[in-house]
Amino acid sequence: MAKRDPVFPANRHALYEEHGYSAAIRSDRLLFVSGQVGSREDGSPEPEFAEQVRLAFANLEATLLAAGCGFDDIVDLTTFHTDPENQFATIMAVKSKIFTEAPYPNWTALGVTWLAGFDFEIKVIARIPD
Repeated sequence: MAKRDPVFPANRHALYEEHGYSAAIRSDRLLFVSGQVGSREDGSPEPEFAEQVRLAFANLEATLLAAGCGFDDIVDLTTFHTDPENQFATIMAVKSKIFTEAPYPNWTALGVTWLAGFDFEIKVIARIPD
């Protein structure tokens, strides 16, 4: 069995160490990215929701870039929301600036009751470019 091939952004945040997980794992031509939240470098949540969403996408981008990928390489996107009905417009405002034209990645949005102090989380699977 091959060992995991982890990927971490340059400024890895404290949550990876605290909770014992990798930012992403390479497997063949795919990158499996752990849920990214709107955390500051010390691992604490950004309190303002729109900024938390923007920061989650920024943390995602840093992880993708560390693996040689970008937003255009995402094939599957899953988002988690603590209050989907009231948060959706804010999330869409940020998401629409990142994914500006079709074809868009697959997307599954889930309402959840707990995200360890956060209100938004995003995880993806991306293809690793040649």
